[in-house]
Amino acid sequence: MKKKYEITNMVASADLGMDLDLYVISSKFKNIEYEPEQFPGAIMKFNEPKATILVFKNGKLVIVGCRDRKTIEKAIVKAYKSLKKYAKNIRKKFDPNKPAYELTNMVASADLELDLDLFRVAMELTDIEYEPEQFPGAIVKLRKPNVSLLLFKNGKLIIAGGRTRKEIEAAIDAIYKRIKRFNKKR
Repeated sequence: MKKKYEITNMVASADLGMDLDLYVISSKFKNIEYEPEQFPGAIMKFNEPKATILVFKNGKLVIVGCRDRKTIEKAIVKAYKSLKKYAKNIRKKFDPNKPAYELTNMVASADLELDLDLFRVAMELTDIEYEPEQFPGAIVKLRKPNVSLLLFKNGKLIIAGGRTRKEIEAAIDAIYKRIKRFNKKR
C-alpha cells in the first residue's frame, strides 16, 4: 500500500573538528543563545537555511528543523563558516564542499485515510499504548522498522525514529496492514 507522507523534520549530527569557546561565540552572534547552567551547548538559529543547530565546545553539532539533506548540508557549512575564526584548536580538516554528517532521525506525517476506534485497536493489538485522558493519540512502537508512531482516530499519524525514507515507508505499510481492519468507514 503506497501512502503519501511528508518529512517534517530531520535530525543530523556532525563534527566540525574544532574546539570552541561557547562564551566568546555567544557574545559575537545575535543568533546564538548560550546558558550553560541550563544546557551544555549553544543554540544557533538560522532563518536561511531554516535550521536550529546545537553547538558543543568540542565542535560537535546537532542539526534540527530541516526537511531535506541539502538544507542540513547548507546549515552545517554556514555554521562552519561562522564559527571557524573562533576555533581554539582545529583537530581535523573540514570540507565545506562535502560536509560529513550522520542522519540520526527523521520525523514524517501521513494520512492513512481511516476512521479508527483507538480503544479497540489498543485492546486487540500489542505494542500500542492508548490513554485518551493523557493524550488523544495512540503510541505504537514498531520493531521492524524500529520506529515509534503517534496514531490518531482520524487515521493521521506521525512517524519518528526512522533514518531513511525506506524505513518511513515500511513503517506506514506495517501499521496500515495492522490497523486497516479497524476502519469504521467501511
